[in-house]
Amino acid sequence: MALRRLKGAVKDFQFIRIFPGHQKSDLRGLHSPSSCRTDGVYPALTEMRVRTPWIQALRQRKDGRHAQEASALSSSSSARDLRPKKMSDSYHRVILPLARDPWLLDSYLNASGHIRLGTIFMDLDALSGVVAYKHTGESVMTVTAAVDRITISHPLHDICDLELSGQVSFATGRSSMEISMQVAKAPDEGSRAKKEDVLMTCAFTMVSLDPVTKKPVPVSPLKIETDDERQIFDLGERNYHGKKSLAKTALLKQTPNDEESDLIHAMWLRQLAFHDPNNALRKPANVVYMDTTKIHSSQIMQPQYRNRHNFMIFGGFLLKQTFELAFCCCASFSHARPTFLSLDPSTFENPVPVGSVLYLTATVAYTDPTPATSDVDSGAEARYTRVQVRVDSKVRDIEHGSTKPTGQFNYTFLVEKDIRVMPKTYGEFMIWVDARRRAERVVASLEGSQEQGRLEHQTGAKGSSVME
Repeated sequence: MALRRLKGAVKDFQFIRIFPGHQKSDLRGLHSPSSCRTDGVYPALTEMRVRTPWIQALRQRKDGRHAQEASALSSSSSARDLRPKKMSDSYHRVILPLARDPWLLDSYLNASGHIRLGTIFMDLDALSGVVAYKHTGESVMTVTAAVDRITISHPLHDICDLELSGQVSFATGRSSMEISMQVAKAPDEGSRAKKEDVLMTCAFTMVSLDPVTKKPVPVSPLKIETDDERQIFDLGERNYHGKKSLAKTALLKQTPNDEESDLIHAMWLRQLAFHDPNNALRKPANVVYMDTTKIHSSQIMQPQYRNRHNFMIFGGFLLKQTFELAFCCCASFSHARPTFLSLDPSTFENPVPVGSVLYLTATVAYTDPTPATSDVDSGAEARYTRVQVRVDSKVRDIEHGSTKPTGQFNYTFLVEKDIRVMPKTYGEFMIWVDARRRAERVVASLEGSQEQGRLEHQTGAKGSSVME
């Protein structure tokens, strides 16, 4: 009895010491989270993504009700209305009141007070799901198949409310659809965002599946009504055929061309010279071998980041994790603060189940200028270096130990430093060539002078971006 009283007194003392001035009955209120605190996704989007509490979803799966509901959805999907739909039917916008709500802003900031781009990526993926289901209806399972591109259009220099908006921009009646989205400074009520206020543009490819068989099912094609919509649709069609042509030129199907072979040979010869005691040439301090740039992470997948189908992780969480690891990899490589430029086309190969272990490996795959250029030996320095970081992801099933690749993500950053990456092995040279091809496609798609001006504006004296 005396021991029991002592334990109670100790508990009361600990409570008073930690929470002075509060009654013990207030403890429940103190631990209640604010309604603004989320899993990194804006509440209005989280509510649309997660509709069933995790404990309820587990019980439904145990009782077999999850399969019954999926079967019911599958039956109803056969009678879906597949008549053409307008682009405006799927349009959706969300305002993030970051300037007006400091507690909401708190969940979007990093340690230096910048907006975490990874969190915005999570919001964009959640928004793409909302847009997709407005086009397909609720009777199918829609998943993120690929991120076709994310590009910074204009840097954000001050914290403000943001508008996230998107719509289906390409759909022909097959199972896939392209969803185009943008992040802009929130316009006045009733007006549209100005071109110069658009901070980020992106396109996601979503695929609709049968809830039971998990096989692709057709979706409604788009009905084009205006010239502007025709331009948007034609761009989506070009992107679709562009991805098909890229697959044909992949290194698994096409060997390095003559120019690439010459570059590989030149770097190999330079490496031999670095280690030749009879050659005065030595590896410059700003040249780093690729194998030393790798960093890794592993984590168990928790249900707080599940998709609306409850037992798989949603794509936005993977984007956030891969981006932040790529940022760390670039910063570790360059010893400078990276500025994000773009995410190149990236594909989600396999789903990531809740409860599995996700392994990520980030590698600096390519730098521009390259270590094969003669200015490395001449001592000439470049003010900026464009750094491409490749993140490979795989997932392991805890119970069975089986491992599957889940995707490859290619992020491009800019650093205000002259630093180059150099591959050594044949496998690293292939990674370098693949990344070089990606970089050339990016350069070809941008107007050189306009892009250079934007880069200088982002990193120059006019003020740094508050997004990273």
